Parts: sequence; C-alpha cells; structure tokens
Amino acid sequence: MLSEGAEEILEALWVKIEEQGNKPIELAANRDNPAIEELIRLGLIRVDRDHIYLLEKGRSQALGCVRRHRLAERLMVDILDVKKKNINEVSCKFEHLLHKGLEDNVCTLLGHPKVCPHGKPIPRGKCCLGKKYKIPLKFVASLGELDAGDKGVIAYLQSKDKNQMQKLISIGALPGISITLLQKFPSYVFQIGQSQFAIDRELAESIYVRLIK
Repeated sequence: MLSEGAEEILEALWVKIEEQGNKPIELAANRDNPAIEELIRLGLIRVDRDHIYLLEKGRSQALGCVRRHRLAERLMVDILDVKKKNINEVSCKFEHLLHKGLEDNVCTLLGHPKVCPHGKPIPRGKCCLGKKYKIPLKFVASLGELDAGDKGVIAYLQSKDKNQMQKLISIGALPGISITLLQKFPSYVFQIGQSQFAIDRELAESIYVRLIK
C-alpha cells in the first residue's frame, strides 16, 4: 500500500499531466521527498535530472488516487453535508481510507456521479460499466432512477447543456430543495413545494437526489 505522501504526488502528477497537459513535471521542491524514492522504487515514476515522468504503471495508480479523492469530496458534500470550504481538507484525509474496491461501493451508493463538487470529472470505475455490486441502497440517485413516490433533497445538478441547467434553475430545481417524484410515464412529474413539473428522461437524469426513506 502506498504512503499518503506518495498518493498525493501521484494525484498531483495525474492532474497536471492528464488534465492540464503539462509534461514533464519539474522536480523542484519534491527533490528530497521520501515519497519520490518510494514511487521510483515501485516503478511508478521516472526522474530524469529535474523532471518527473509518470510511467504507465504509475498512471493507473494515479488515476485511482484521483478517483478516490473526488468520490470522497462527493461523499462529504452529498451524504455528510460537509461545507464546501472544508471539503478539500476533509476529503484529503478520507480518500486514503478508500482502498481499492471500496471506492466502487461508495460510487454505487452515490449513484455513479460523473463530476466532483468542483465540476472536475470523476474517472469511471468497473461499477460504472454495468457490473453489479451488492449494495442495498443508493443514497444519491438521479431522478430518472427513482420510483414514483420517492422523496428526497436535490443534492446537485449535472448537465453540460446550459439550456437544460437554465430550465431546471427557472423552475426552482436547486440543490437543497425538497423534491418528490410523482410519476415516471409518459413523462417524469415531480413536485417542489406546491408546484408540479413535467420533464423528459434526459432532464430527469440531470437531477441528483439525496433520498429520504
């Protein structure tokens, strides 16, 4: 098992290389970090003069670190209701507890979220590809997955379509608002306050709800 310091370096490397397109990365202040030697010894990175290169073996490990961190952030906000200003510090500590395999259970419980609370993509896992896991209940699920009569609080909205987001905002479908699904066919009808609204499945899949049983 990697040390916390090694995982944090892998995560930072993956973000800078894969998301920001910066490669290779300057060694700089990390030169004397024991975690660097750990990563070199395990064949996850290569250091050439003043730069760090992420090897293929290290890339898969780094991807897992990023996935666990962003799932931890989603868990902190959607389930534990941790305030956004505190989620990075808390998530950094919690992500190291999400060992391989356990993060898939958390992902399933959260309804396989695609982005973290900051809008950054959450790498897909095996659980997101149709494999079944023995999870008794999703705490957070899209409105499209709910059954008629299910109630909850909107956890977050997820859509790249600005028109869809504007429509949801205009009808008051905002995070923190109570929502009840009334029917699923021929359209999705839900209630917010004293008002009822009908939307199609695509829009329903954009509303993620923290369930109340």
